Amino acid sequence: MERWKGRVALVTGASVGIGAAVARALVQHGMKVVGCARNVDKIEKLAAECESAGYSGILIPYKCDLCNEEEILSMFSAIKTLHQGVDVCVNNAGLAHNEPLLTGNTHAWRNMIDVNVLALSICTREAFQSMRERNVDDGHIININSADEHFYCATKFAVTALTEGLRQELRQADTHIRATCISPGIVETEFAFRHHNSDPERAAAVYESIKCLKAEDVASAVTYVLSAPAHVQIGDIQMRPVEQVS
Repeated sequence: MERWKGRVALVTGASVGIGAAVARALVQHGMKVVGCARNVDKIEKLAAECESAGYSGILIPYKCDLCNEEEILSMFSAIKTLHQGVDVCVNNAGLAHNEPLLTGNTHAWRNMIDVNVLALSICTREAFQSMRERNVDDGHIININSADEHFYCATKFAVTALTEGLRQELRQADTHIRATCISPGIVETEFAFRHHNSDPERAAAVYESIKCLKAEDVASAVTYVLSAPAHVQIGDIQMRPVEQVS
């Protein structure tokens, strides 16, 4: 991680869960981390904790609604003005609505596509452009993936396909910028409680019924990927608790 000290990472969905854990880990390793979310109160608290802990990096909270392309573009413009640009982009933000295929609400489906697919693609495009215009040839784009149920699962399969397409386009662009997809199993965060927001008991049961990963486990995978030598491409990481591996 030594070569990343002082460089800029964008982490989407950085207010809680995996995003917060990734942001903390990168700050701990000396990076300037722009953590974005619709509500930045928790990111501001995390930034203060990182500063108090004496981490060598810095966490910069940024308010951004990833459903709004103009807000995403404004965020990248601000990063360019204040911090030159993005060297690492961790597309972590994602959401799920409990909307089955046979009876689901179209608006909720569209919301999942907007965040899980389109926002990820826009951030990827803008991060790549930021790297190219500054001749950054060792940047990294990391997509946090998963699989669950119903329509949400389809949006996450799209992330897998998008990451592979991105790798092919990066090769065609004759660049050493790398792309990695990290696919954890169930991670014990607030995600299930948001997914089953009208049934907290059901949400709690999700985490009680199966051995889960921790957000810090995924953050460790991110730093592992970034620690790889510049000539090594780590394409896909699938993460499961050892109890689930036969």
